[in-house]
This record gives sequence, C-alpha cells and structure tokens, in this order.
Amino acid sequence: MGSHNFITTEGTTAVVALDDVGPLSYKVDAAQGPVRLRYFAPPGHLRNYFGSLYIFTVTADHYSDVTRADVPQLRFMLEGGGEYHFQDGAIHPTPETCLLGPTMGATRFQLNRPSRVLGISLLPAGWITLMGEDASQFADRLVDPVAHLGLQRPLLLDRLRAMEDADAMVDLVWSHFAARIAQAPPLPPATWTLLEAIDSWLVGEGSPRIEILVEATGLSARQLARLTNRYYGAPPKLLARKYRALRCSARIALDRENWQSLCEDGRFYDQSHLIREIKHFIGLTPHQLLTEPSAVAQLTLLRRTLGGDVAVLNRLS
Repeated sequence: MGSHNFITTEGTTAVVALDDVGPLSYKVDAAQGPVRLRYFAPPGHLRNYFGSLYIFTVTADHYSDVTRADVPQLRFMLEGGGEYHFQDGAIHPTPETCLLGPTMGATRFQLNRPSRVLGISLLPAGWITLMGEDASQFADRLVDPVAHLGLQRPLLLDRLRAMEDADAMVDLVWSHFAARIAQAPPLPPATWTLLEAIDSWLVGEGSPRIEILVEATGLSARQLARLTNRYYGAPPKLLARKYRALRCSARIALDRENWQSLCEDGRFYDQSHLIREIKHFIGLTPHQLLTEPSAVAQLTLLRRTLGGDVAVLNRLS
C-alpha cells in the first residue's frame, strides 16, 4: 500500500488509502470488507462529453451503501449482482448493463456477492449526443442501454469481462465511445454555449438563483426549464438544490468546514433545512459525513482529485 488520503472525522479517522496501482485508485476498509474505486479521466477530446470512468470493486459477500444524486451513469456489471433502491420506493435488480438516468436524490444499492463494476459518468453533452432524448424522462430510472444507445451488449460486455488489465479495459471503452461521438451529428455552437452557461451557474454560486441564469443566457425561465429538463433531467430550481447540496457535502467532508456556518450566508433557511437537503441528495446527514461517512461517500467525494481533466460539473470541486 502506498501513501494515504484521509477523511478525518471527529475523534476518528476514516482511512482512504491510495492503492499501489496508481494515484487515482483508492481503498476503504468498510465494515463489510474492502471497497476499492479506481478513477480514470477521459482523453482530452472526450472530456466535454464524459466525466470519469471508474472501476468499483467489493470483496464482501454482502454489501449495502448509498450513492449521492449524480449525473447519468452507464454501468457494466463485470462480476456480481444486486439491486437498486430508489427514493420513490422502486426496487430494481442490477442488470448486466444499465443506463442510470440523472438522479435527483440519493440511491441505495445492495450487492449480494463480491462484485466488480465498470461505470462511466455522462455529462449533458454526452447525454444529448448519445441519447438525444429528454433526460427528465429518465430521471431516477434504469433503462436498457442496448435498446437506447444501440450498444452491442455481448461484444462489449463480454470483451470487458475477459480482460484482466484495467488500462486495456479503459482504452477499449474510450475507443468505443470516441467512435460513437465521431459518428453523431455535432452539437450546434449555441448548445455548447448554453451548457457552459448552465454549468458555470451551477458551480459558481453558493445558492444558484434563476434570475442570474436568465440574465446570463437571455432566455426566459420557461425556456430554461424546458432546456434543463432535456439536458440535465430537472428544472433549474431542482438542479440548484442538487448542486448546492453536493458542493456543501464536499466542503463538510473534505474541507472540514463547520456545517452550521453554511446556514449563515443565506444558502439554507436554517440548520434543519440544511440537514434535510444534504440527507435527500447525499443520503447522509452533515454529522454522518463528518463522523461516519460510508465507504462510497468517501470514495465518490475524492473524484475531485481528477482535477482539470474532468469537467467541473462532474467532479464538483
């Protein structure tokens, strides 16, 4: 084991160790057994379409955790299986390949045997280019990527399962999607300009206000709602809540900021409001983020170590 990163808690230390395989590979010794997550930044020509590619491994016979609200995820179940538990009470078994739409709340998952998953985060430009459908229709839903993306499931999944070398797997996946992007009609310049404005709005303010986005884009609130639903999966107000909570969770868990102070600048009405929002979008309370963050919460927050190679919207730094 090499050097370590730590998410320090009050009176305890949750060890997030750097694996020997590289500086973007982390391990947490969770109660159920070791959990590993290795991140890979996309090549430069794909970074506006995709966030990180990751390989998630659990060695425990049974494992349960929660994932924060996030951008869409394309996932390949290389080994293992389990089920997703969505906030509306829906429970879905994990398919061998799945496209998880943008999530607007924390999602619990359970694995019923040792598992290995390769996943890719889709940014709005990637969603538009590959899906071309209204993202809000897929929010908090699992869909078949074979049907919607035209993936050749046996070819790609079986090739990944037959590989042992992670770098070779990553090269195969990026090559596949680079070809898909190259074959698709290019996005109009106006769409790129709009996506840049929305991304900047979401990450640039403590509590994003719709009037700021209206002024920046020259679009009406009604027009923006239609476009953000299509590209991001939700109207501006819900997106603002989501990214406010995600950003605050990183400040609490990684930057060690006093979470009560986050109520003092108008981001939240009061402490109860902050707790409810963090719990809804992250799946943990601010106190839990400080004192008992789950393995997946720790590892996901470390995505921001990918730095400039990954879009700001994805790494939430």
